Amino acid sequence: MAISSHERFTPMAPDAPPRAAPAPPPTRSEREASIGDLIGDIGTDLSQLVRDEIELAKAEIKEESTKAGKAAGMLAGAGYAGHLVLLFGSLTVVAALSHVMDVVWAALIVTAVWAVVGAVLYTTGRKRLRTVNLSTEHTVEALKEDTRWARHPRS
Repeated sequence: MAISSHERFTPMAPDAPPRAAPAPPPTRSEREASIGDLIGDIGTDLSQLVRDEIELAKAEIKEESTKAGKAAGMLAGAGYAGHLVLLFGSLTVVAALSHVMDVVWAALIVTAVWAVVGAVLYTTGRKRLRTVNLSTEHTVEALKEDTRWARHPRS
């Protein structure tokens, strides 16, 4: 059974559903939203954007806080390990000096050295702490400048 070229290119879809009529073009009012609708959409989009930015900032702060907490824990562990090194080092010095002098004098000498180190650290820290200024002068000045600009934007 031979198929002619005409039969080969004719669509054979007798069971295909009929095509729907094309939709009429939208009216002008459907194409163009009112200014109120557009402003409402802008407000909605802006508030969603702000909410999304706040959520992003919260996530970033949480992540950075976790990293900072872990780092602080490691520093605390290092401080404790350093304390133990100083303690056992001091005991070693006392034991070494006890071969030259009485153990009591050796312990007293090591204690005196640590007292001097502590006094020097205390006075230096106190001097530096007195120079710390906890007021936020730069931030307050920037906010005042922003307020002046907001009140008089052209000046």
